[in-house]
Amino acid sequence: MSVRIRLSRGGSKKRPFYKVVAADQRAPRDGRFIERLGSYNPMLPKDHADRFVVNEERVKYWLSQGAEPTERMAKMLSDLGLVSKVALRDQPKKSAPKAKAQERLKEKEEKAKAAAEAAAAPAEESSAE
Repeated sequence: MSVRIRLSRGGSKKRPFYKVVAADQRAPRDGRFIERLGSYNPMLPKDHADRFVVNEERVKYWLSQGAEPTERMAKMLSDLGLVSKVALRDQPKKSAPKAKAQERLKEKEEKAKAAAEAAAAPAEESSAE
């Protein structure tokens, strides 16, 4: 059984509230969990004490047992010094261009380079004369 430390959403529409839980990775996001470790309320200001509350002792225990935090939780836990700093990507992998689109981009760049070189070649010949 692979355990994840993740956020479980609660609250009403447009008023999110999250529980920090240790859960089996196969369990639904808002469903069954093993243990509640804390809470996260994004509606509060960033400097508010109750915005992110977590039981550090239990988080350390679950990490020692092999639980993996999700990317978002790893970022939050790294701010507390419980996990090493995680580099979050600016652009998600999902939205990156697929293979065919990348090929087309390379072809366009090659054509642009060839056109630039062709335009530069006659200019060099005229200046040489």
